[in-house]
Amino acid sequence: MTIRFSHAALTAALLASVAVPASAEQVFNRISSFAVANNIPADADKASVTSAEIITATEDGNMLIYSDSPFKSIGFIDITDAKAPKAAGSLKMGGEPTSVTVAGAKALVAVNTSESKQKPSGKLSIVDIATQKEEASCELGGQPDSIALSHDKTFAAIAIENERDEDLNDGILPQMPAGDLVIVQVKDGVADCASIKHVTLTGLTEIAPEDPEPEFVSINDNGEIALTLQENNHIVIIDGKTGDVKSHFSAGTVDLEGIDTKTDGALKFTDKQEGRKREPDAVKWLDNDRIVVANEGDYEGGSRGFTIFDKTGKVLYEAGNTFEHAIAQLGHYPEKRSKAKGAEPEGLEVGTFGGQRYFFVLAERASIVGVYKDTGAEPVLTQLLPSGISPEGAVAIPGRNLLATANEVDLVEDGGARSHVMLYEFAEGEKAYPMLQSAIVDGAPIGWGALSGLVGDAEKDGILYAVSDSVYGNQPSIFTIDATRKPAEITDVLRVKRDGQPAQKLDIEGITLDGKGGYWLASEGNSEKLVPHALYNVNAKGEIKQEIALPAELLKGETRFGFEGITAIGTGEDLTLWMAVQREWGKSEKGFVKLVSYKPASKEWGAVHYPLEKAESGWVGLSEITAHGEYVYIIERDNQIGDAAKLKKLYRVAIADLKAAPIGGELPVVAKQEVHDFIPDLKSATNGYVVDKLEGFTFDKSGKAYAVTDNDGVDDSSGETLFFQVNLQGTN
Repeated sequence: MTIRFSHAALTAALLASVAVPASAEQVFNRISSFAVANNIPADADKASVTSAEIITATEDGNMLIYSDSPFKSIGFIDITDAKAPKAAGSLKMGGEPTSVTVAGAKALVAVNTSESKQKPSGKLSIVDIATQKEEASCELGGQPDSIALSHDKTFAAIAIENERDEDLNDGILPQMPAGDLVIVQVKDGVADCASIKHVTLTGLTEIAPEDPEPEFVSINDNGEIALTLQENNHIVIIDGKTGDVKSHFSAGTVDLEGIDTKTDGALKFTDKQEGRKREPDAVKWLDNDRIVVANEGDYEGGSRGFTIFDKTGKVLYEAGNTFEHAIAQLGHYPEKRSKAKGAEPEGLEVGTFGGQRYFFVLAERASIVGVYKDTGAEPVLTQLLPSGISPEGAVAIPGRNLLATANEVDLVEDGGARSHVMLYEFAEGEKAYPMLQSAIVDGAPIGWGALSGLVGDAEKDGILYAVSDSVYGNQPSIFTIDATRKPAEITDVLRVKRDGQPAQKLDIEGITLDGKGGYWLASEGNSEKLVPHALYNVNAKGEIKQEIALPAELLKGETRFGFEGITAIGTGEDLTLWMAVQREWGKSEKGFVKLVSYKPASKEWGAVHYPLEKAESGWVGLSEITAHGEYVYIIERDNQIGDAAKLKKLYRVAIADLKAAPIGGELPVVAKQEVHDFIPDLKSATNGYVVDKLEGFTFDKSGKAYAVTDNDGVDDSSGETLFFQVNLQGTN
């Protein structure tokens, strides 16, 4: 069922919380993911940083072309089979390509060739798509940003930004030379360099009128150009045939409430910002009279949403905090960007699918794509799609019912995910994402993310509890998950407190029930950050009642890779807690990690050794332990992501074999049995790349098994949380 969001009620609604028959509606779902590093030539370093920024498609919809600024190239992806995209090569551009569009058999590429920001220059390259060769180029007289082609393919418009230097004069405008707009005539896909016309934009804006900085262009069916001047907080409408300015207006300001403006390790949507400049980035025509802008902000603004204007500047719709609240419900809110610009809507695309016009809002910092129905009045949010890290551009291919996003961040230097292009199909079916979302409470979403441990409720089927780790160190939390809903829903949150205040210096990585209505928590610890390795007993109100420090003999050889899960065996005086240490501590443990026991009644510690699989690359460690029936179940994984991920498995150890020996002496080695390989689950769940951190696993009261991934609080992460039931045999 599609939930319609009114402007007043959007933040109080949930996205598609009721399952529907597969034939009931058409939805967007991701069908494939392509790492642009696959386009690096054979003779180049495969560890080179690459990026997919602005993306377009050939007219038959079978080839994607994207700009790759760090690799100074454009890349080609064959999507004849959209579910299995193939590398189709790349072309060096002699500068940094900033934008690309297609005109028939040619690609028109805007290329930044600037010597410096004070001496900007650029060119328009004409590339033959079939041969992937540059055939000609035109000098543009400045540093280009966005390019758009008129619908009749007779002219192109290029925003000449001449971007400011953020290190010069604190980045304050004006910084000359001024930017402008270039209009160039096009015939059969070839630009006529002699026809280049520069449209002067000085004197229009209230902010730095002598220094306009054009950002993004879009052209409607009438050949009218909409142009954003982001830093100037201004929008200009230009006649593409004559170059005359038809209208211009300030993008204005927004009063925001119910937002998080503090980067403090807590998710609190209680702040406000008044008079916040929109400073729009992308602009798209919705029809010949209306435009939509993404209010990313630059150095003085960013209103965290989008706005629909008519071409005279009248505000027809303002998203306010609604887009960001919907993002927070999915655990995608980037807390570390709170004091800046939050989720940062940056890119836009418009397309008609199934007779319905949609527009797509790309949130750079939340790594999410909002799908809106354009009703002609108030838009309707229908989906939020998971993207790669930092979606920059998108292209709709309605003729094939496809949408593609280009995601610019490449974390190869940090051993993380590569830049990706994602493909989505519009078809009948159920929404694959989100798999977990939170409820709205008192007009704001329950903020969550970085889930790192799970445990099932003792009395209710389908009710689980999860914890978040040190990403939210100033707001340690226990979340209640109702897994009987689709998607599963975080219905409540319990804050962990010490003396009535949010507990500090915790890195909660595991949770289990204490049998008294409360919980035992395992905190991983990091001595360099003065976070102790410890166990905590928390009552039903979230108050810490016991803090159990690790014994000195256990802390010998400690690393920051401590407890990554906790489970309980037995009850009352016989209760024994078992914790999984993530990685080897000390040289003597090479190839082994400890499973550590603690008996609260006797305060007795012990341990066994658990044998690790060998890593093909990176390291291998444990990330969860949970008792069920006659076994403890353990997640063992490598720290690799995408195609490099090889080990994400579930093993079990017989409880009868957990015969703990005193810590400090020789420890017995337990035998393990492989139960489940998670990599097929992680690949097929949403057809993205395999994520790194599978960190939670448990059983509910009925014996159903569930797993969850840790999204790192959307910090250098796509923000995706995969929460799913695991089909196991013979576990009851």
